[in-house]
Amino acid sequence: MMDLSNRPKEKLELNKLQKRLRRLTGQAIADFNMIEDGDKVMVCLSGGKDSYTMLEILRNLQASAPIKFSIVAVNLDQKQPGFPEHILPAYLEELGVDFHILERDTYSIVKEIVPEGKTTCGLCSRLRRGSLYGFAEEIGATKIALGHHRDDILETLFLNMFFGGKLKSMPPKLLSDDGKHIVIRPLAYCKESDIEAFAHMKEYPIIPCNLCGSQENLQRQVVKDMLQKWEKEFPGRIETMFSALQNVVPSHLADTELFDFKGLKQSPAAFDRLNIISL
Repeated sequence: MMDLSNRPKEKLELNKLQKRLRRLTGQAIADFNMIEDGDKVMVCLSGGKDSYTMLEILRNLQASAPIKFSIVAVNLDQKQPGFPEHILPAYLEELGVDFHILERDTYSIVKEIVPEGKTTCGLCSRLRRGSLYGFAEEIGATKIALGHHRDDILETLFLNMFFGGKLKSMPPKLLSDDGKHIVIRPLAYCKESDIEAFAHMKEYPIIPCNLCGSQENLQRQVVKDMLQKWEKEFPGRIETMFSALQNVVPSHLADTELFDFKGLKQSPAAFDRLNIISL
C-alpha cells in the first residue's frame, strides 16, 4: 500500500472508503445471513480489484465480528499464457492468509470450443464455477464468497432482460442447483467506483484477465457504459434501480407462475358496493 503518513488528505479518504465498504458489506452479510458462526468461507481470489477488496474487508470484519468464522483464499489458475503465477502466492504469504492455488487448464478448453472472435465469458465462467464448487467440497468450505458488487448485479439484470428474456440477476446469496453449496456476494451493496478507488489506494497487484478482458464490444461492457451514462445524466438512478431489486411487486408484473392472475376475482362485497354507487 502506498505510504500515506505524510499525506493526511489521502489517508482520510482511504479511511472513509474502508469504513463505507465495511459498513455496506456488514449490512449485506446481516441482511442475507451470509456468514454464520463456525463457517469456513472460501474467498475466490481472481487477482482483480473486487476480490482483493472483498478479502480485505472480510478479514477486517472477521477481527471484530461477534461470531467466529475462518477464511481461506482460493485462486483458480486457468493456465492462461503469460499468467503471472508468482503474484498471488507472494501477496497472500506476506498477508499471512491461508490459501490454495487450484490449477485447472480451462483456458485450452475455452479456446478449443469457442470460435475465434466470439465471447468466451459464458463458457469460462461455467468451467470456473464447476472447478471452484468441487474444490470447496474438497476442503470443507461451507460458503463460497465471490467479489461481485452492486454494479455487477445491475448489469446482469439488464443483460438478462436484453439478451436472455428473463427478469433475473445475481442474488447476494445463492444455493447451487445440486443443493451442496451456498454462494455469497458480500460486496452486493458496494459501488464499483468505491472499490476501484480503494484498490488504487491500497496498490493491489492487479492481474488482468487476458482471456476475456481484452475482448472488444462485450455485451456487459455495452450495458456498463449505458448505466454509467444514465448515472452521469441522472445522479442517483443506479441507487434507485438497485432499490427496485429489493422491492419487487409480483402482482404488477406478468409472470403467471409467480402470481395467480387467473384466480383473481372481484369480491362479492366490493361488487355490492359498486352496484350501490351506480344506483
